[in-house]
Amino acid sequence: MDFSLLGPVAVTTGTGEVALGPVKRRSLLAMLLLQPNAIVPVEQLITCLWEEEPPEHARTVIQGHVSRLRATLAEAGADAYGVELVTHGSAYQLRMPEQLVDSQRFSELLSLARPEAAPEEAVDLLRQALDLWRGPALTGTVASPPFAAAAHALEERRLAAVEALARAHGALGRYEKAADVLHPVAVANPLREGLIAALMLALYRIGRQSDAIAWYHRTRELLADDLGVDPGERLRAAYQEILRAAPAPNAPQAQHHGQGRDEGQGQGQGQGQIPAQAAAAHQEPAPGPQLLPRPPAGFLGRDHELAYLTRLTLPAAEPADPAHGSAPAGFPPEGGITLLTGPAGVGKTGLVVHWGHAHAYAFPDGRLFADLRGFSGGEEAAPAEVLREFLLALGQPADRIPPSPEAAGALYRSLVANRRLLVVLDNASSSAQVRPLLPGGPRCTTLVTSRSRLDGLIATDAARPVRLHALGPEDGVALLGALLGPDRVAEDPEAAHELVTLCDGLPLALRAASAQLQARPRWRLARLATALRDERRRLALLSAEDAGVAAALRNSVARLSADDARLLRTLGTGFAREVNTAEAAALAGADPELIQDGLERLAEMHLLDEEATNRYVMSDLVKLFAQDSEDRRDGEGKG
Repeated sequence: MDFSLLGPVAVTTGTGEVALGPVKRRSLLAMLLLQPNAIVPVEQLITCLWEEEPPEHARTVIQGHVSRLRATLAEAGADAYGVELVTHGSAYQLRMPEQLVDSQRFSELLSLARPEAAPEEAVDLLRQALDLWRGPALTGTVASPPFAAAAHALEERRLAAVEALARAHGALGRYEKAADVLHPVAVANPLREGLIAALMLALYRIGRQSDAIAWYHRTRELLADDLGVDPGERLRAAYQEILRAAPAPNAPQAQHHGQGRDEGQGQGQGQGQIPAQAAAAHQEPAPGPQLLPRPPAGFLGRDHELAYLTRLTLPAAEPADPAHGSAPAGFPPEGGITLLTGPAGVGKTGLVVHWGHAHAYAFPDGRLFADLRGFSGGEEAAPAEVLREFLLALGQPADRIPPSPEAAGALYRSLVANRRLLVVLDNASSSAQVRPLLPGGPRCTTLVTSRSRLDGLIATDAARPVRLHALGPEDGVALLGALLGPDRVAEDPEAAHELVTLCDGLPLALRAASAQLQARPRWRLARLATALRDERRRLALLSAEDAGVAAALRNSVARLSADDARLLRTLGTGFAREVNTAEAAALAGADPELIQDGLERLAEMHLLDEEATNRYVMSDLVKLFAQDSEDRRDGEGKG
């Protein structure tokens, strides 16, 4: 006889699963199994079995469930296994050998494992322990706080077992297996910093430095957005270790001067008998820092914009040989600053990251990347913080980084002065935030992205602007095909085109719509299109956990003054699609000159488009967001 809590609550015997009856009877058994051989008062059972106020006859209900459960266990041959449900006045006890409960066996295996001291044995024990899990713990019980707390405690122990298994693999030098163990659990627990830190280090040690760094930035953003906190010490320590490109443990040592850097070691520096601090002076330089996030999944289209970016950034030359990934002779980057702007969700970050990976050959000294968090809803990145990350990535020891931002900036510019380097400054809030991070070297190329036009960067630093627009119908449908599979789109091309229109051609909105359809594989595209036609639901449907159009627009509007935010709400409720200054002033009841300035600031933030002189257009999604903001404001005022 086997009692299962690590998944659906169940009892099985040699002849199959025992029918336990309704949810409260199953829950009563689960609470007794969580405390095998303990005497459990009926008051505790009442608290567990009712989510709200229990009925007056709760004790009678429990007595009935105990009586039926006792009979069920007896019919299943419980006596032969030493299992007995005993009554002690107003309490109950399930007497049994504890090893019959899967959660008890799990705990025993976990306690025996010693990942660092005996890793080979620990791998076997921990695999046995994790194999006992068949789904979320205590599935099928009452959704009461005591059961939620018990399920959470069991899940915490499962995660501890996963981390221990990864440590055991790491102790054996099996970092690939450690990453495989950690990755699905990290995806399901994106705010568990210790788990993310362990995954980052495992990825780094198998040469996937950019993936490791992408995990750090993603987790940092989630912590800021969901909890309003910065990364903890363990996550920061893992990130700094990766930035310093420290040699991975057990990496082969160089046998001779100038040797010892194996391509499989990722970004680690080769070392012989030379002290690490003197390596830069005596060895060939290590590969440059590679901080770009991983290439965006499903990226396609944008051929015109990519070609234009290449023409602006790289001089005319024969293309690199893709088979070798190296640049033709005499193919250094032209340098300078290119500024990509566009509305929230248009795909600015995806485009520059895709381009940076595609043109890696042109930047043999490395690729730096920083999310400046200008429109992320939290505190924007301070230039001094980014400078420190860049200097660490460039090999500067932490204790040699100047404390003053000005001195750190000077050191940064000195280090990169003669390097062929790509610097990506993503999600900038202002020109002032960007300027301290500009490398200045003639062989460095800088790409800046922002939702604001950053006219100051164009005026004072000769940045070359590139405006990114929404996808056209064909590219939008192609993106849906890449995300959902071409067959699903081909079966209803008319609905696919309508989805692109309802999403305003924004890649973020199309990805959110695709997530809705992937979660509902039986839905046809037309069903989602019908749902999106309801303007009251559209923004809610175009959201997927931490990513969504409404959240992105909310972060843009948060950068507006109160007057400009009020103007946006007024425009959202007062005109269909186009407006000029006089019409907007009449709607707002304000001076036309002030309204003209406000319209210009909204256009600067890409919340409006100036399609012709003094003629402004608002996209459907921005209009819906503005209307929703006005409705919430009115509701709060009435409350």
